[in-house]
Amino acid sequence: MSDASSKSKSAIWAWSFYDFANSAFTTLIVTFVYATFFASKIAPDYDAGLDMWASAITVSALIIAALSPFVGAMADRGGYRKRFLGISTIVCIAATVLLFFPQEGDVLFALTVFVIANVAFEMGLVFYNAFLPDISTSDNIGTISGNGWALGYVGGLLCMALGLFVLIRPDPPLFGMDVDTSEHVRATTLLVAGWFALFSIPTFLFLNDRPVASPPPMRRLMVEAFQDLKRVFAEVKEYRQVFRLLLARLIYNDGLVTIFGFGGIYAMNVFDFTFDEVLIFGIALNLAAGFGAWALGFLDDRWGGKTTINISLVGLIAATLLAVFTRSTMWFWVAGIGIGLLAGPMQSASRSLLGRFTPESKENEFFGFFAFSGKATAFMGPILIAQFSAMFGSMRFGIAVVIVLFVLGGIFLMRVDEAEGIAASGRS
Repeated sequence: MSDASSKSKSAIWAWSFYDFANSAFTTLIVTFVYATFFASKIAPDYDAGLDMWASAITVSALIIAALSPFVGAMADRGGYRKRFLGISTIVCIAATVLLFFPQEGDVLFALTVFVIANVAFEMGLVFYNAFLPDISTSDNIGTISGNGWALGYVGGLLCMALGLFVLIRPDPPLFGMDVDTSEHVRATTLLVAGWFALFSIPTFLFLNDRPVASPPPMRRLMVEAFQDLKRVFAEVKEYRQVFRLLLARLIYNDGLVTIFGFGGIYAMNVFDFTFDEVLIFGIALNLAAGFGAWALGFLDDRWGGKTTINISLVGLIAATLLAVFTRSTMWFWVAGIGIGLLAGPMQSASRSLLGRFTPESKENEFFGFFAFSGKATAFMGPILIAQFSAMFGSMRFGIAVVIVLFVLGGIFLMRVDEAEGIAASGRS
């Protein structure tokens, strides 16, 4: 384990604030505001825009899946975890600023910049997550992970509320922004960039990297990282509980990403939500998810990560079934809040469980594979939703596919032995 100073409260808070800072990007750009703006204002028509946006997310996922293990190996070998986190953060913030400029018809410009921003964002998470085992112990890793995830949802919630009530809803818009060019909506990208930049500062001031005695030159580092990657890939298979966890997450996380990515679209398509109602729905989901991640973080440390994930999966299956079959808007809200409450704990417990399974000095490499498991099949959910929705003429059948992914992920998770995984890491 790392030294006591790296587990100080300042290091934990500095680490957690990165979640608070970066969640504005996923909430406003990827999910609720910019995605809808692109489909409705930049793309030729709404349906084509949704397909293009889904394709951009798929391209991002494939790039991330290909790069994350290799770059993670480079960070471990060279001791560049904090440096790479900084580069990823700067690129994401700069690309988010550029998203302000595309207007009607600028499809290629908008999608290219979004892919760059999204890849940089996800690559940053590889290095960010890899700090978790260093700032925690086996007794509190679940609580720290849950608190970080909860703080992230709070950050996304506050930034979206600020964007909604300060930039989007005022009529006329503040600061003389031009409604005809949707400048008040596009300005949310500048808000996200500023939010990310401001609140990530504590991370870089107070979070320290593990020093490496003599990092090799960059060219040799790349060669050695590739060799390490081949070795670690073999080791990941040898650490069989890590392999089983990543395999299970490959499936159930695809279901979670899909339902979050299409939740707003489902609300508009099936329940006739307006754009404002979708944004309020998103705020409510973020609030519920933040509370869930915080509340069940304690259960993670008490009962274990696997049990916390299992509880979350059972609840997510029930809530998704309710969303599929209900005709009532009220019960759809109940289902959505339920999904939010359980999504946070499942994501947080997955991260902390891998942290418990990860040997020291292999954090970036293993969390590179963690990123891979979250993105390698991310295109499957959207494809299945589109096919089943078209086949049966209703998006209800498309969303039902998510239930299958949750069930299959839970079945694979049953094979994970948490005690053996912790023992194999040497961290116990």
